[in-house]
Amino acid sequence: MPDAVPQTKTARRETIRALLAEEAIGSQEKLRSRLRDRGIDVTQATLSRDLMDMRATKARGAGGALMYSLPEADDERGADPRAARVRLARWCQSLLVASVRIGNQLVLRTPVGAANLLGSAIDAVRFEEIAGTIAGDDTLLVICRSDEEARLLESSLMELAEPGAGPEL
Repeated sequence: MPDAVPQTKTARRETIRALLAEEAIGSQEKLRSRLRDRGIDVTQATLSRDLMDMRATKARGAGGALMYSLPEADDERGADPRAARVRLARWCQSLLVASVRIGNQLVLRTPVGAANLLGSAIDAVRFEEIAGTIAGDDTLLVICRSDEEARLLESSLMELAEPGAGPEL
């Protein structure tokens, strides 16, 4: 039996946020089903409004499937290092296609439209070795403070991209 969850907008949205952080969900129908599994019954119109208000976006993963994602910038959990690392591991596995290291810079490739999602996940971890990130449509530039830090970061990100990899960095 699922935990008791109040039928409030705040509780519903927090559950949506948790579900989207835990698994790849690409349709409102699947999200409604997972909410129902957790004791929250919501109409399609309300769920659609929630996703719009939460600034949810969809991006195509490496396998081609569309997945919902939420921005972390305004999320108080964005400050939780463990949650940020779990999110980064999930997005690396779904979105990181290739990496090219040029000195202290990494050029990361993603499926079309997904560079911002991966960039946001990298930014949320707040790596000290990163001076900044710039995301385009399918390309992310990560500028590290040194060549060695770029090499180590690239190695860590590529390990995270492997299926079943954990969030330890």
